Amino acid sequence: MNNKKLLLSLLTVGMSLGTAWAIRGQFGHEHGAAWAGSIGSIAILLVAKRQDWFSKAFQIIVSGAMGWGIGGVMSYGLVVGYGRDTEFINVYYGLISLFVIGGLYGFIGGGLFGLSLSNSSKSPVAWPQLLVEMVVGAILIYFFIIQQYEWLMTPPRDESWAGVLGMAAALTWFMFRTKQYSALRVALFAGLGGGFGFAFGNFLQVLGHVSEIKFNFWNVMEYSLGFFGGIGMAYGTFTSHWEDTSEEKYTKQWFPILMLVLIIPFTMWQQNFRMDRLEKTITPLLQSSDQAMELSVRWDSLLLILFAGIYWINVHAKSKSLTYEDIRKFFIGHFGLYMLLSIMITGAFLSTYRIEQYLYLVNFGIILYLINRVDLSFENYSISWKSYAKNLGIVLAFIAVLAFIASNSHDEIKSSHKRFGQEIPLETPKP
Repeated sequence: MNNKKLLLSLLTVGMSLGTAWAIRGQFGHEHGAAWAGSIGSIAILLVAKRQDWFSKAFQIIVSGAMGWGIGGVMSYGLVVGYGRDTEFINVYYGLISLFVIGGLYGFIGGGLFGLSLSNSSKSPVAWPQLLVEMVVGAILIYFFIIQQYEWLMTPPRDESWAGVLGMAAALTWFMFRTKQYSALRVALFAGLGGGFGFAFGNFLQVLGHVSEIKFNFWNVMEYSLGFFGGIGMAYGTFTSHWEDTSEEKYTKQWFPILMLVLIIPFTMWQQNFRMDRLEKTITPLLQSSDQAMELSVRWDSLLLILFAGIYWINVHAKSKSLTYEDIRKFFIGHFGLYMLLSIMITGAFLSTYRIEQYLYLVNFGIILYLINRVDLSFENYSISWKSYAKNLGIVLAFIAVLAFIASNSHDEIKSSHKRFGQEIPLETPKP
């Protein structure tokens, strides 16, 4: 494979998911992560330019969205605080914990995305069976790790990461058992990229705080997770073998399109565009309460979601096939709406106090420029467990170096926490 072409392709996908994941910081939870995951998935399809994937594009996109969205249940606020401590053991623990959390985001997101790429009439994926196995895996692993052994990562915060770990374990066993090795390869590299990206992002956040530069370095951390997670998912995809499914007929994909353009966006609106939140954001910018402005933001955002959803549903109803241009238009519209909603909820249309909101637009412009110019040829590599273990060891060692630098770069700073060296509260407060 031409290294220059590959690097440009990886950069395009990394910037797509990185920007989307940074935007996700305004929305959080499963819905925000799912929307960001869908954008990263579309970027890979556009870079790959495989017509047989376009015919089932929305099924692939929604699988990637759901996979990345599952990790949205995990709590990591306290873990980030460990990375801001002054003792190496706490900082390294925090970064490794973020490596695990980011790795779970990427592994399940990449795994479900890869399974959708592999899914065909000749080799169908047993989705109902996989769903049941993942639910059972979540219950079993959570019970043993949290309830039975009490191996707590973030006491007294929620420990849902253990349930997500159970889902990842069940997904791994399913891919092994059904010999979906290409999908497993995508999951492994997406997990490695997402894990490194989250840990490295926390390191950048700490240094950014120490620098006293006025910028949203929490957003830098989020961008890092998406950027490296996107690179990992793209690398696993572009260097694996995939069956040619060109002979399969195009069919309407109503459930995926409804999930992508109505259900996920509406859930995000309902959870985020609340009057109490808008009042806290907009009132300081106007230096007075303006309920009319807050109501306008709330209902205009809903109208944008509904109009966009109806438009895409109408387009889908009339379509007889899906082409590169169709997917590109959806990418621009879907991504553009996500950015616009972010600008609205932060009040960035009233003030330039959130400079990162405008950097999203810059990133978007660069992505659109690159995505029309990338030219990729696939390579077929199998999973090399020896090489992967070596790479994993290098990443963990590098994270140790980052932890050493971060722990020695500052004195006590705000929002730092200790996992070791102090008594952990035994009572878990309500979430």
